[in-house]
Formats: sequence, structure tokens, C-alpha cells
Amino acid sequence: MYIPDIYKNEKPEQIRAFIKANSFGILVTNKDGVSLATHIPLEYATKEDGTEILHAHISKANEQCAHIINGAEALCIFNGPHSYVSSSWYDFEEVPTWNYIAVHVRGKLTLLDQEGLWNSVKTLMHTYEDTQEKPVRMEALSEKTLRQLNGVIGFEIAITSIEAAYKLSQNRDDKNHENVVHQLKNTGCPQEIAIAEEMEKLRGTIKENTD
Repeated sequence: MYIPDIYKNEKPEQIRAFIKANSFGILVTNKDGVSLATHIPLEYATKEDGTEILHAHISKANEQCAHIINGAEALCIFNGPHSYVSSSWYDFEEVPTWNYIAVHVRGKLTLLDQEGLWNSVKTLMHTYEDTQEKPVRMEALSEKTLRQLNGVIGFEIAITSIEAAYKLSQNRDDKNHENVVHQLKNTGCPQEIAIAEEMEKLRGTIKENTD
């Protein structure tokens, strides 16, 4: 991913928190010159030996299954809030742009056996069911319902690299930065408000580090 230095985020804890909070990502693979992509939950975890992984599953009916082989490379894309930024919000002439947060994770694929698939799906369910009023537990599901696992394959991706782009008007002075934040918040759009809040958070961190 092309990231000018000013927009690079190289804070491991912050990036991993972002991946966990935005885990519905895009799995991209390539085989024999054909690229395929699937939108799925890609859950971050750390194994006992410290290896960082993403684990997930896809339907056996998905043609991308042919790409899920041991040792194959995968690219996982995680998107955060984003928004158009009009250059009319500046006090100088400039072209419009787009603010966004995106993380690219690359790694090596490994197929999971049935036990591994079970544990992966169980972890996924607990992550999102624990906050429900009446959580659904994997162990409580009937044999009939659990037979659906026969229709999917599970896999994990051993992470080899992570790149994070936080393009949040870092190249603007305080006045124009504040103007962009103000305009974004005034839209009333949740996504644009989210980007404005990320801008404020980052600018506050930068100021703390320079004071």
C-alpha cells in the first residue's frame, strides 16, 4: 500500500486495536493470475508462541477455496471511517481530497482441521455473543445446526507484515485542520463525524508529543 511518510501509523498497539474493532475485512488471494476477494470477519489473535494470526472461515461453495492452500500468501484489508474533504474548507487554493483509515495485513495461509475450525468459529461467536442479552453458545447448538460446519473451511493467516495509513489532514495547519473538523461534524453523518474525531485525536497526540 502506498503511504506517504506523514500518513504512516507505526504504533503497534493502536493498529491492532483498530483491526479488532474493524474485523469485517476483505480477504484477497491470487492463484494462477486470478485474484479473488471475499468480505468476511478476520479475527486477530496471538498464539502461545507469540505468532500473530488472523483466523476465519469461508463457504466451500466459494471459488476462493481453491486459493486457500498451505503456504499461500494472502492480503487482508481493513477499512475504518473515511470522508470526502472539500478544498472549499481551506483558506487557500487546493484540490479536494479524501481522509481515511486503512490497514493492510499480509501473511501465509494454513488450513485448519475440524478441531481448529470448531475453535475458530467458537471464538468468533463468543467475541460477538458475549455482549448479547441471551448469548448463543456453540456448545449448546444442536447436532443438526452444527452440521453447517461441514459446508465451510477454516484457516488462519500467520501475519508477516502490517501497513497502516491514517490520512487525517496531518499536512494542514491548525486553522485549516479545525475548519475541516468543523465542516465534517456539521454534516451530521456518523462516518464523517467519526473521521473528524479521529482527526482531533491524532492532532491532540501530535501536540502532546511536541510540547
